Amino acid sequence: MVATPIGNLEDVTLRALRVLREADLLLAEDTRRTRTLLDRHGIAARPRSLHAHNEAARSDEVLEALAAGRQVALVSDAGTPLVSDPGERLVARAVTAGHRVVPIPGASAALAALVASGLPADAFCFVGFLPRKAGERAARLAALADRSETLILFESPRRVAGTLDELARAFGERRACVARELTKLHEELARGTLAELRARFGAALRGEVTIVVEGAPAEEKKTSPDALRERVRALLAAGGSARDVATQLARETGAPRRAIYAIAVDESRG
Repeated sequence: MVATPIGNLEDVTLRALRVLREADLLLAEDTRRTRTLLDRHGIAARPRSLHAHNEAARSDEVLEALAAGRQVALVSDAGTPLVSDPGERLVARAVTAGHRVVPIPGASAALAALVASGLPADAFCFVGFLPRKAGERAARLAALADRSETLILFESPRRVAGTLDELARAFGERRACVARELTKLHEELARGTLAELRARFGAALRGEVTIVVEGAPAEEKKTSPDALRERVRALLAAGGSARDVATQLARETGAPRRAIYAIAVDESRG
């Protein structure tokens, strides 16, 4: 499992280059993109594709190669394999079959954005990409709203504005950072509240985007009227009834169930 650069081709370890040179079989999500890295460092390997649509079939070939004593290297488009990229099924099968699975650490957009965000890095939750369907998306955000860890999300540049708007509505006035084109020529790290960032990024962007969001506030702040109303809106948007929302939030926050129910009814009526 070889981590590769997320942009700047110099961000690759000596160990990673050695493994790529020595591999009997090299698997890549996008062979053309990997070819650029290989050519830059004078590696003659001919990568074969492994992506979401052929992983099951390709895994059979890989297990045969491993059983024959061949060394296999797996890379993704960029960064660390399996992190919002294919390869999970292959690794699971290799482990089950008793083969040695070795991580070759290196670049990661999630960690790079986290450490440069200015937000707490001692505890974090990697979210990856949010679901595409509106209901599932709202439910996921509602489930994340009370997490105290710093949250790390990946997002398509075309959907950043909409996602920032949803995050602001679900989480309230939290600090955040939008990291775009990390390690590349036009690298950008924008910091502010979710509402401020939403105003700044009102149109579609270009390049890879990672969003880092401050975790839930201290317990005493969760029961403020504004915080409760934000949580009620998120849970209602996720499909919860006023009664269920009141029961859940009363249990989570200790706030009076009757007061939360009144907020939920008010929000339901618009």
